Amino acid sequence: MDFTRIKYTVDQRVCTIALSRPEKHNALDDLMISELSAAFHQAQKEADVKVIRLMGDGESFCAGADLGYIQRISRFDFNQNLEDSNNLMNLLLQIYTHRKPVLALVRGNALAGGCGLATVCDLIIASRETARFGYTEVRIGFIPAIVMIFLVRRVGEGRARELTMTGQIISADEAYRIGLVNYVVPEMELEQFGADLAAQLVKNCSSSSLGLIKELLSRIHGMSTNDALTYAANLNALTRMTDDCKKGIEAFLKKERIKW
Repeated sequence: MDFTRIKYTVDQRVCTIALSRPEKHNALDDLMISELSAAFHQAQKEADVKVIRLMGDGESFCAGADLGYIQRISRFDFNQNLEDSNNLMNLLLQIYTHRKPVLALVRGNALAGGCGLATVCDLIIASRETARFGYTEVRIGFIPAIVMIFLVRRVGEGRARELTMTGQIISADEAYRIGLVNYVVPEMELEQFGADLAAQLVKNCSSSSLGLIKELLSRIHGMSTNDALTYAANLNALTRMTDDCKKGIEAFLKKERIKW
């Protein structure tokens, strides 16, 4: 597929999806949402892809919705708004439940919908000097309704209330302190750190295990303790029967290095 809003590359089993509207601070519109969905679908199908990096070209990760896009949706009726909302919902759910780990590399602004994109990634790496995070929708009479589901899971309801009701913009260090961000690194080291982390996952981790961990995490929320444990026990049993697990156990017993 030819993309106009993003860049899609694969190297050493790592797929890099870059939002590429630097002149607009990688602002979201319906076309970018559609292209991102197509890119993640393509990465899922490619056997050579094991890890995905999501980043933004230029000074920002993603500054939220494009102004022209906001103007258009302000004239939508309910059904048009629902269809558009469902497209965003499907993209966020697609990333959150993707079978391959997704790393967000954030420099500059990750605001509103852009912050939502980062939130649904598995691991967030942020530039200490420039990364800023904020769910600013409340400032324009909107709400971060869809991303709220994922934000609560990531930082807890108390922090989610604070971030979304105040619309405050926080630094990378503050985002790390509250558990929104996983790693904070100097700006100059951001891409190398992301490349090294992706390479570690490629080299050291089973693809099957990574996908099953993501499945477990996405399904247990909302289950009772007993139901969650029953589901986990069944998944545990099934995992032991996978080729990766058999390969890993055999290599461990023989004290051989596993090539994933």
